[in-house]
This record gives sequence, C-alpha cells and structure tokens, in this order.
Amino acid sequence: MNEVEMSVEKHVFEADVAKLLHLMVHSVYSDKNVFLRELISNAADACEKLRYEAIVAPELLGSDPTPRITLTLDEDSRRLIVEDNGIGMSRDELVESLGTIARSGTRAFMERIEAAQGKDGAQLIGQFGVGFYSAFMVADNVDVVSRRAGSDKAWHWTSDGKGTYTVSAVELADAPARGTRITLHLMGDAKIYTSRWTVERIVKDQSGHVPVPISVIEKPGAEPAQVADGTALWTKQKSEISKEEYTDFYRGVAGQYDEPALTVHFRAEGRHEYTALAFVPGSKPFDLFDPDRKGRMKLYVKRVFITDEAELLPRYLRFVRGLIDTADLPLNVSREMIQESPLIASIRKGLTNRILTSIEKLAENEPETFAKLWENFGSVIKEGIYEDFERRSQLLALSRFRTTASDEKPRALSDYVRDMKEGQNAVYYLTGDNLAQLKASPQLEGFRARGIEVLLLTDPVDSFWVTTAPDFEGKPFKSITQGAADLAGVAKQKDAATPSPEASPSVTEFVNFTKATLGEAVSDVRTSDRLTESAVCLVAAEHGPDRQLQKMLQGAGRIESAAKPVLEINPGHALITALAAYPAEDREFREDAAKLLLDQARVLDGDKPEDPRAFAERLSRVFHRALKG
Repeated sequence: MNEVEMSVEKHVFEADVAKLLHLMVHSVYSDKNVFLRELISNAADACEKLRYEAIVAPELLGSDPTPRITLTLDEDSRRLIVEDNGIGMSRDELVESLGTIARSGTRAFMERIEAAQGKDGAQLIGQFGVGFYSAFMVADNVDVVSRRAGSDKAWHWTSDGKGTYTVSAVELADAPARGTRITLHLMGDAKIYTSRWTVERIVKDQSGHVPVPISVIEKPGAEPAQVADGTALWTKQKSEISKEEYTDFYRGVAGQYDEPALTVHFRAEGRHEYTALAFVPGSKPFDLFDPDRKGRMKLYVKRVFITDEAELLPRYLRFVRGLIDTADLPLNVSREMIQESPLIASIRKGLTNRILTSIEKLAENEPETFAKLWENFGSVIKEGIYEDFERRSQLLALSRFRTTASDEKPRALSDYVRDMKEGQNAVYYLTGDNLAQLKASPQLEGFRARGIEVLLLTDPVDSFWVTTAPDFEGKPFKSITQGAADLAGVAKQKDAATPSPEASPSVTEFVNFTKATLGEAVSDVRTSDRLTESAVCLVAAEHGPDRQLQKMLQGAGRIESAAKPVLEINPGHALITALAAYPAEDREFREDAAKLLLDQARVLDGDKPEDPRAFAERLSRVFHRALKG
C-alpha cells in the first residue's frame, strides 16, 4: 500500500448535516443558480489571495502568473468542474475551510445564526462556509482536489453531504499545478448546468465582473473559450467609457434591446463607499406594472453578484436598471440580512437622490428626451408623491400633467401656478379613466368659461396622490368634482357663455321638489355656478374622497358603496326653466323628470342609471307624453 493510499482519512460530521443543509438551502438561498456564483466567488478570492501573497513571495506564481477560472462541462458524465489557479489549500486548510459547518454542530450553528443580528449575523454565514455547501443543492457528490502554491503535496476532499466526508492525499499528476479543482456530480434534474448556454448566461449575469477572467470548456478536451475578461465596466472612469460600451452593458444588465434614456454612474465616498451604475430604459420594461412592484437593481460585493432582490431604490423607481458594488459587506451576506444593513439604507437614500437629480437635469437640458422618459414612466414616478413624503415636493416639481390648456404637451406645476388667474386660489384637477371623457365632463364648463386651467389626470395613482399632497407652492389641490366650485372670485372671459342668471322662484321650487323626490339617492340638490352648458352634473361632498376615488375604492372592494353624490342643477338652462314652469299638479311627470335628471348626470359622469329598467320606463312615459302633446 503506497503513501497516498495510506493517507485516507474518514470523518463523521458532528452535526446533523442534512438538517443543516436544509436550513442553508431554504433559509439562506432561494435560487439554485447561486451555487455557481458562490464557487466562482471562492475561486476569485483564492486568486486574489495568491496575488497578495506573491507580492512578498513572487516565486509562488512560478511560470503561471496570470490568474484564471475555468469551468469544464461534461454532459455525458453529468459533471461540472470549477477550477482556479489561485492560492490552493493544504491538508489542514482544506479541512478547516470545508469542515467549518461540520465541526460547528447543527445546534450551535442555528443558535448563533438566530442570536446574531444585522451585520454580525451576515458574517456568521460566511464563517460557516455556507457558500461552498450551496453546491449540494445541485450535486449529490462533490470532489475537491487542491494544491497549495509552493507545496509538493495535493489533497482530495469528498462528500455526499449526508453524514461523512473523507480527506486523502492525491498524486500530483492528478491535481492542478496550483489551486483548486471542484467536481460536482450533478443530480438528474441539474443536468442543465452542463449546457454551455446556461452556464454562460449565469456567469455573465452573476459573476461576469469578478476580477479574474473566466473561461468555459464545452466538453472535456475542447479549447477554453473566455466568457468574462476579469474587468468591471463600472470600476473605470466615466471618461474612459464610450456611449456604445454603456449601451452594451445596459442591454446585458437590463435585458433590454433599446438604448438607455439616462445613465447615472458615480462613486460615493465617505462613511459608506460604493459605486453605482444605473440606467433609465428608453422604453417600458415588460414587468413595469408587475403587482409585486419589485426593483431590478443588482447588488455586488467586490464585483461579485449577491442579489437582485435588495431594495436599493424605492418602488416608484423600479424601472431603473443597473447595479451597486460595495466592499463594505461580506461576500457571503444573506439576502435576509441585507435589508437590515445600515449600509443598504445609506445606499438607497444616496442612489435615489442622485437619480432624481439626474432626471431633473435631463428635464432642464434635454426636454425632448425627458418628455419621452415621462411618457414611459411618469405614472410610476407619481407613486412616489403618494409614498415618499420626504421627496414629495421634489417629485411634484418634476411631474408633468396634461391640462385643459395643453392636453398634448404635458405641463409642469410651476407653469400652472405662474399662469393662474387673478382670484384663483387653488390648483384644480379632474380625475377619470381617459382624456376624452375628462375633456367632455360638464364639471369643466364653469372653469373653461373663466379660463381656469384644470389638470386632467387619467392615471389610477392620480386619485391617491392628490389626497396626500397638501399643496404646491402654497396652492392647495382641489378636485372640480368635489364640494362647491367657489368660482365667484374669478371673472368670466369676454367670449364665454352667458352667465347663468340667479335662480328664479320657480326654479328654486323645482330644485327643492327634486331634492325631496330623490330623497336618499343624493346627499343634496343645489344650483350650480360651475355649469354653463349642461343642465346637471354630479359632485362629491366637500369632505371625503372625490367621485373617481370613490369608484376605484368601491371597485377594489375597499368600501361597500360610494357616498351619496350632490346633484347640481344649472338654473339658467332651458330644460330646467321649462321643467320649473311645468304645472305642479302633474306630480308624476315632475317626479319622472327629477329622476331622469339624476340618471342623465350619472351618464355624463361615465356611469349607468342605477336602475336601468326603471330608467327605461320613465323615459318611455316622458316620450309618450311628448308625442301626445
């Protein structure tokens, strides 16, 4: 029996490894692809360690000074091999590095993880070697052969992750000249990791920017093909990067095929240091209105991909694509612990401020590009007015709106306030489902007659942010479908429709009759100063949600029924004066007329009659009477 055969050591895990691996797989990692990221990260670290040790001991590099990571695919044998020419491991280092979980004890590991908080807990994940053990998510057996730089011995570690592992010496001819070779014997459902397309995609997405070149060998014996050159675009100076390079990188990181509308690239220095490279897409991503509203910024630590699920931006900026790279987090930080990190909170604040400032500059310097950006993402950015109190004023100033003065080219609120009429005290708005419907709304008539500009808001979020944004530059927001119009202080334009006269006694009587007839169907019936052409309209009470928001809340099941509306009547309209002059003795006709006026107002408001059959019967009676007369 030779020396190599005699050196075989069998170790029994002190802990219930199956339970421990279950905790790791299901609690720390949720994506099986992460195993490749972890193995590449470890390989890159080994190359970096060699680089530093070679500063004082250059002979460690020998005749192979260039670091590299090689992935060999073996579909026939269902194997994936990850090899590096880094520092490598001695026998003791191999046991220490790959046996940390094994000798910790399941209970001790779990207790320490549960007891740890924030950053300390994140460091524990790395200390217990969880990254390497992610390989058992896809492999039913793992072989590790390693030779430390400068050593004349090589060692083999192997385990199925279920209870034991062995360590043995190995012939130098069967080991790398320097570094570590990890062979994963893949499970049946993990054979996809022998596909070059799959592996290249994962590498480019998750590890394409580690500081070591990565090559793929498609099958044993084939020539290696480099898939990552070991450089990171975001680490370069902006002056060294061309527009084309930014665009190519954007397309890779964003999965888009357009050109970015805005590129934000900066390095933050100080208490927290990180590099950010972010893009605003030139077109709407397919998942822009995904119900989860998740962002798509990637988090890297020392150029190693960690996750794309960290909330690095508020949800109203979820269309932004790109990455953050920091050295202030451990490489094996868990996703669950990331969100508790004060560093992430600092990054989120700094990145959000920088992106909004960049969008503001774009609006000022490239209005046409900004107009396209706003067309694509304005409805999402406005969610921030509702959600982000700290930046509400900034977002309001950034926002653009179609109005009665300019429904083709959206306007800024600063332009609106600048052009307000003498005697106007509020920023008026009208919400609804579409622009054409809003422009035909009878509630606009009195404002149009006075030349008062009204915001025409068609995005669902508009009905919400107007309830939380108290004012803009001291001017409160006011719905034209809520409460009294209060237009008496603004003069009508010379070419406007003739002002409605004060209600005559007969009209006043008819208004009171209508109110009594409609009863609980409405909260009030009153004459209107907002109508100049239409006979009637509906408005909401002074306090509470406006008409559109009530409809949305009711449709979403948030409220059982909308509040009773106010029916406003134009006292100078020919139909109203004719009805008011009709003999009071014909009560049935007058009741039908009053109820038809309410249904007419409902139709003008985009609704349908509350009782279609009763509406049809009343209409038939009125037609019959008119034909007889």
